[in-house]
Amino acid sequence: MARWWRDWSRGPAAAATDRAAARLRAHRWPAPLLDVIARLREGGHRAFLVGGAVRDALLGRRAGARFDVSTDLTPEQVIERFDRVEPTGLRHGTVLVIEGELLVECTTFRREGRYSDARRPDAVLWTKDPLEDLDRRDLTVNAMAFDPSSGELLDPHHGALDLERRRLRAVGEPLERFREDALRPLRVARFAAALEMEPDEDLRAALAEVSREGSGVVTAAVAPERVRDELSGILAAPRPSTGLELLREAGLLELWLPELARCRGVSQNRFHAFDVYFHSLATCDAAPAHKPVVRWAALLHDIGKPDTRVERDGEGTFYNHQFVGAELAEALLERLRVPQALCQAVTHLVREHMFDYHDDWSDAALRRWLRRVGTDAVADLFDLRIADMLGNGLKQGFPTYLETMRERITRLLEESRALVVSDLAVDGHDVMRELGVPPGPVVRAKLEALLEEVLDRPGRNTREHLLARLRQWRAGSGGPA
Repeated sequence: MARWWRDWSRGPAAAATDRAAARLRAHRWPAPLLDVIARLREGGHRAFLVGGAVRDALLGRRAGARFDVSTDLTPEQVIERFDRVEPTGLRHGTVLVIEGELLVECTTFRREGRYSDARRPDAVLWTKDPLEDLDRRDLTVNAMAFDPSSGELLDPHHGALDLERRRLRAVGEPLERFREDALRPLRVARFAAALEMEPDEDLRAALAEVSREGSGVVTAAVAPERVRDELSGILAAPRPSTGLELLREAGLLELWLPELARCRGVSQNRFHAFDVYFHSLATCDAAPAHKPVVRWAALLHDIGKPDTRVERDGEGTFYNHQFVGAELAEALLERLRVPQALCQAVTHLVREHMFDYHDDWSDAALRRWLRRVGTDAVADLFDLRIADMLGNGLKQGFPTYLETMRERITRLLEESRALVVSDLAVDGHDVMRELGVPPGPVVRAKLEALLEEVLDRPGRNTREHLLARLRQWRAGSGGPA
């Protein structure tokens, strides 16, 4: 019988499941993972790969070192079978099995009660039926279970067909799924952006209801850390704008990123084809996906514009918006519990993104700019500037002056790396000894004065010359008092 006839006669969903099962059987799963599943199955028990591991294998996406497995074993029974186990969520049936570099999160098949806190079920009941376990999941593409030992694929909600059609669809009634866990609308946005898939009509309709009074979705109950993680996932996607626009359309962007939401409708000038909001999204899309610092900075670099807009001759100007934006970005990232190092790096890029380089900059001026922004931030600032120009919608192309600037920076750094006080050939002890002063702000001021001279003339950064300058100052000639 011809394959097309067999597929058609059995229905598209069944045929898609068959194709998915064949691909999963041919997939090269890590040997330690197969060993974990085999040990879970000992004694006639059942164990399945679930969630992202199955979905990503079918999409051809690279797997990480962490896998989700569901089993009919209780957490206590799982613990008995392995040497290295962490009880990460015993109440909800989850333990983490560690096999070398591999992490396997094992969860007992379960049914769930009400979600009164809009995050976790009030009650969890173990079950022996893996289909019941799949019924509690959020999206059909996450509701497949595969046993690599037998080659069996469970696909009760036709997730394989949805994957082929690039469609996101809820398991059951989507608004009810959102009421159970108010983070799920954000997860939909992340999956739409990361997997480049479209929500179906029912899912879109439910998203539109989430922020409305009486929807029963308690979005305010979601922890900032969970929101942060989902937003970070959106920003790592090929086109973050896909997920961010879904959030805006659902009225959720104003809840979690109000500083960005209020940029919509803020018109700019002849140097931009978009308003501030859509320019921010386009800039974020154009930023390197593997650089979260630049992606965050690209998204937030202009959030100071609504507060600084002044119209002159029919066009918007935004004097000092970068400084206002840096303060807003810092507050936003702190609110989301973003790690301090990332928060500081993003805030720094937002503050410095308006650098205005010209060929007539002197070498000393360029060294002073490098001193202010830091050499470690230059590559990220360049990436942000490129994304900013690509995101203005005017198709101006690559800012060629950056290549000239890069070449000059390379030359200057080869000539001298004295850009900060610690690069000087003398230190605070030398200042105290030569000037006869105690530790304190005077020492720092003298070092800064020496650095200013070195920035103008890098060749002066020798111990002999700088000590001579200190002696001149002590004698009251040739320098600051």
